[in-house]
Amino acid sequence: MITCFFFSNLAVGIRTFKLTIMILLRKRLLQIIILIAFSLLCSCSKEEEEVYSWQPLELGDGLLISSAVEQGLDSLMLDKTYLRAQKLDNLYSLLILKNGYLVAEGYFNGLTVNDARRTASVTKSITSALTGIAIRENLILDTDQRLKDYFPEIDWESADARKSEITVEQILQMRSGYPWEEFDGYMDPLNRTNDWIPFLEEFPLMHDPGTQFGYSNFTAHMMAIIIARCADQSLLEFAREHLFDEMGISVQSWPMDRHGYYYGSGDISITPRSMAKFGQLYLDEGIWNDIQLVPAEWVERSLTIYSSSTYSGDICTHITDLKYGYLWWTGTSGNHQIWFAWGFGGQMIAIVDELDLVVVTTASVHYASEDDAWPKSKAILELVGRFITDL
Repeated sequence: MITCFFFSNLAVGIRTFKLTIMILLRKRLLQIIILIAFSLLCSCSKEEEEVYSWQPLELGDGLLISSAVEQGLDSLMLDKTYLRAQKLDNLYSLLILKNGYLVAEGYFNGLTVNDARRTASVTKSITSALTGIAIRENLILDTDQRLKDYFPEIDWESADARKSEITVEQILQMRSGYPWEEFDGYMDPLNRTNDWIPFLEEFPLMHDPGTQFGYSNFTAHMMAIIIARCADQSLLEFAREHLFDEMGISVQSWPMDRHGYYYGSGDISITPRSMAKFGQLYLDEGIWNDIQLVPAEWVERSLTIYSSSTYSGDICTHITDLKYGYLWWTGTSGNHQIWFAWGFGGQMIAIVDELDLVVVTTASVHYASEDDAWPKSKAILELVGRFITDL
């Protein structure tokens, strides 16, 4: 009896102990679940707080400011876009203008509204604008002027005879016949020297002038030299006199070659807001503050397709069918045609006429390797293209 009583109580004690342990475990599990839920809630709240950083700043720098909703943009879509932007470790800025108003801007990875960085080949589209101004000022007669007329130091008689037929228009169209340096193996000579003029003789023609597209940093810089020589002043002085000063655009830096010519092919350093102004200028057919800075006819000519085949195949999902105008790219995002100035690393000024839209991005140009550079640059193209596609 005593033994049975003992074991009976022992069994009850064990059951009670197990029940107590289970209750404690359940309470502990509930506490863990609550802690996880709270952590996730805090994380969501943090992300929600971060995405609202796109509200634009009033700086009095010539850009008109408005709310996104007033200009017909969905704030939730902007939230999602800027949340994606914040996840890109190479992106410096994302600005959006709608109907002539800056409605959203954000700065990332340590950059601020006042920081200017190298815009890479976005510079080419500025060179295009300056070419149109030089023609308006009768410094360059027209786009049928020949390249050889501006470089008397070259022995054109001994050069490939086809080079003497290259025109300003073919340079602007990237159809001069000179190498596409990245693909044809001529980037190293450009990178090793800051005197590119001798390459007019040394670089071979890969195609007959005017027949095929070939993206050339070299010829874009030759265009800048032509403008400077015709204007008898530096490209920066010419740009300030006819464009930058009126728009309130200041240049932080701009590299020069050994002859003192500013590179028309790349690396002017201006702020993202200055880039936005330039995009709006082209969206408004060359007018800024009711002044026709770039001839409307030149804007139209620049944003006309001359090369319907550039890259072989689409380079990303949300910007497809790449084509080329006068030192401006064009492509398709969803149902919209976009024109854009495009620079290495993710520098971009995209304009969409039918949406009255400008989108600007800037990004790092420093990468561990070329293999690292393209995926990061592509991610920014996808960011911009996806936003436009969804409108």
